[in-house]
Amino acid sequence: MFGQIPKSQWQEWMPADRRNRVKLGLNCLLVRVNDQNYLVDTGTGQKHSAETRDLYGLSTSQLLSELKTYGLSAQDINGVILTSLHFEHTGGATRVSRRGEVVPTFPKARYYIQREALEEASSPTERHANGFVRDDFMPLQERGQLELVDGEVMIAPGFTVRRVTGPSQGHQIVVITHGGERIAFLGDLVPTPYHLQLSCISATDRQPEETLQNKRAVLSEAVREGWLLIFSHALSERAGYLEDRSGRLYLRPVSLD
Repeated sequence: MFGQIPKSQWQEWMPADRRNRVKLGLNCLLVRVNDQNYLVDTGTGQKHSAETRDLYGLSTSQLLSELKTYGLSAQDINGVILTSLHFEHTGGATRVSRRGEVVPTFPKARYYIQREALEEASSPTERHANGFVRDDFMPLQERGQLELVDGEVMIAPGFTVRRVTGPSQGHQIVVITHGGERIAFLGDLVPTPYHLQLSCISATDRQPEETLQNKRAVLSEAVREGWLLIFSHALSERAGYLEDRSGRLYLRPVSLD
C-alpha cells in the first residue's frame, strides 16, 4: 500500500494486523445533479468467496443500506463512475441475482469508465491479474450499460471525469464544480491522506513515475484553486482542504458525517 516507505514508518500511520493487513476505507460518493443521481465507485460488493473475504478481511458492503438513508434504492441511480476496474472499486457494480446470474446492481444506470481501463482489465498482465474480476464489469458490457469515455469528459453539468493514469491504465478522477466550490474524488491517485506525500505510492501502481507526475500536477492545482479532496481508502480523515505552508503540504480535515 505504501510502496517504498519503510514499514517502520507506515505502521505508525496504519498498524498492521498479525497477517500484515492494514485497515482501509472503501469510500463511495453520491452526487445529485439536477434530478439525476450518480455514484462514484461501488466498493467490493458481496460476490466474493469466503476464501477471498478472509484473505483481504472484507466486511459486509454498506453501500445499498447507506443509499436507503437518503431515500434511494438501486433503481434510483442514473450513473456510476468507476475510477478504475480494480475489484475494490468495482465489485459492487454487479450482484448475484436470485437465479444465480451476475447482473448490474444498478439496472437503470450507465457505468462510465475510460476505454483504456476496459482494455487492461480484459487482458491484464500476470503482475496485475489479481486486481481484476471479470464478473465485476463484463455483465455491464453484455447488457449494454457500459459507457466508454476517452480523456476528460463532462458527464453532467459541473460533473467531470479526468483520465489520470499511473495507478492503472485508464484510471480516472472525478472533479465537481458547484458554485465556487471544487470537489475532487481522487481514486487511487491519492487513496489516503498519507499518500499526499509525493514519494508515497503503492507498490501495485502500474506506472509509479507516471503516478508521481500526475499527483504533483493535481495537488498543485488543488492547492491553487482550493479544492475539497475526497480520499477513496481513508478511514477517519476522508476529506479535507490542502494547504501549502512554507513549501509543505498540510491537510485541513473536513467531516463528511
